[in-house]
Amino acid sequence: MLGAIDIAGFCTNAAGILQFVGYALTIVKVAIPIIIIAYGILDFGKAVVASKDDEIKTSAKRLLWRAVAGVIIFFIPSIVIWLFGTIDKYTAGKNGFDNCEKCILSPWNCTVSSTSY
Repeated sequence: MLGAIDIAGFCTNAAGILQFVGYALTIVKVAIPIIIIAYGILDFGKAVVASKDDEIKTSAKRLLWRAVAGVIIFFIPSIVIWLFGTIDKYTAGKNGFDNCEKCILSPWNCTVSSTSY
């Protein structure tokens, strides 16, 4: 029964979870580029020391795929926020998805309600 689902207070009720997701995404957005750079340095270092063209090409290919994965992970919050914004515009802004955006993009400024269930 899809009509009985009430999403009006979703962002305020799920603020704690969205804040956790926001912190996790912030950590991932910082860690992924560092990991990509570290693995790229290690791979290219090994390939240069070995002085083999095939290994250098393989290392470059691996670095490219890691960079693509890093970019995709970096844009996940933007895609989620776009989705929430689209839903909010569809419902004429009465669902309060601005709190979802705030909790995911800047979890340190998120408003978490202290209601217990």
